[in-house]
Amino acid sequence: MGSVPFFLGALACALLLGFGYYLQYARGLEPCPLCLVQRGFFYATGGIFLIAALHSPWRVAYAILASLFAASGAATAARQVWLQHLPPDKVPQCGPDLFFMLENFPLGQALKKLVSGSGECAAVDWTFLGLSIAEWSLAWFVVLGCYALWLAVRAIRSRTSMFSGA
Repeated sequence: MGSVPFFLGALACALLLGFGYYLQYARGLEPCPLCLVQRGFFYATGGIFLIAALHSPWRVAYAILASLFAASGAATAARQVWLQHLPPDKVPQCGPDLFFMLENFPLGQALKKLVSGSGECAAVDWTFLGLSIAEWSLAWFVVLGCYALWLAVRAIRSRTSMFSGA
């Protein structure tokens, strides 16, 4: 199996991150804490895809690792989607921003607050085809995770067929 499928996974993550930065800097949408965590998982997933493209002996392990990062990103996005669908009176209060938390809270407490989200994470500032950014993020994490698992299965099958002489 060649490097191209793994480069495509890395390219998809890079394009998604690029669109996120476009929304932030060209459209003025500031990312909430959960959005920042999702960005981190897109970076991690894309980075693993890129490493797999360059380092072929471990492609199965890299593909599995990419699927785990994508699953973690999907869990984070699912949390934000859940917050966005809460009734207004059930939405948690807005908390301090990420930089304030990192400077003033112990790291464990800051990370806990970061991944649990706050009221600002429940806001829907942009939609496309009726889906919020978090919903699109969830969909893309699922696609990337399934793609990574498919690449792992494909790599395993190509190894077994190579050893069986087929």
